[in-house]
Amino acid sequence: MRWRRVGRAAAAVAAAGFGYIAYLYLTVPDVRALRTANLPSTAFMDLRAREARAEGRTSVRAHRWVPYSRISPHLKRAVLVAEDAGFWGHEGIDLVEIRKSLEADWERGSLTRGASTITQQLAKNLYLSPSRNPMRKLSELFITRRLEHELSKTRIFELYLNDIEWGDNVWGAEAAARRYFGISAAAIGPDQAALMAGAIVNPRVLNIARPSGRLRARQRIIRARMGYITPPPVVAPAGASAGAPGEAPDAPVEESDSQPVQDLEPAPDGIPPTPPDASAVPGTPVQ
Repeated sequence: MRWRRVGRAAAAVAAAGFGYIAYLYLTVPDVRALRTANLPSTAFMDLRAREARAEGRTSVRAHRWVPYSRISPHLKRAVLVAEDAGFWGHEGIDLVEIRKSLEADWERGSLTRGASTITQQLAKNLYLSPSRNPMRKLSELFITRRLEHELSKTRIFELYLNDIEWGDNVWGAEAAARRYFGISAAAIGPDQAALMAGAIVNPRVLNIARPSGRLRARQRIIRARMGYITPPPVVAPAGASAGAPGEAPDAPVEESDSQPVQDLEPAPDGIPPTPPDASAVPGTPVQ
């Protein structure tokens, strides 16, 4: 009798879990509009605005959209090195990095190392929150798969570079370049790009205007690896430009970076290592 009650309870829990997963799947945002339209505000932008109001602060958002073709190729390379070196090769979820993350956490006895891809980060930034709640993470995975299915890699990267947080109420590459360097996103050089990419891991602590030793260390590692990365190309989708809707795409400006450094330092703070078997697939390091 006791085992029967346990079985019924387990079945009820399983049914509830399945129902919740089905609910999450059915309520995933429709991302198809993002093929040609840009969100006026993201979940993260709204969160920071609420935080400012709760603290009694006046918050003025710095955010200016620019097409993918008008963002420096140096910054594209640097961000891929820092956040997702395998971006071009995976389908939104990097199982290799997840395995490494779990192994590292197991050895340390904690859950600290991240393994989120650029697409996962975009899903979180656009629609979710920084919470580590497992259910939030499950929603992120569903949205990630939808983004990868509906959008091109170039469009995903364009959205990411335009909506990412780069300091206190500074959003996107254009606003960050103008705030910290007084230049456009198109004019960002290799060293500036590596510094910006190094701050992504914690942009509210790692201040680009006043780089700490930790941020400088990340900058050196990223800068050394940028020559191994090829970002997604500038490609105009059918019926739309490669940048903001209604804008004609610029010519690709994917010029070669400086000579890659052969003796690479160990990667700090979760910067993905250069894959040992990186063929000439776009978006992965080329040895």
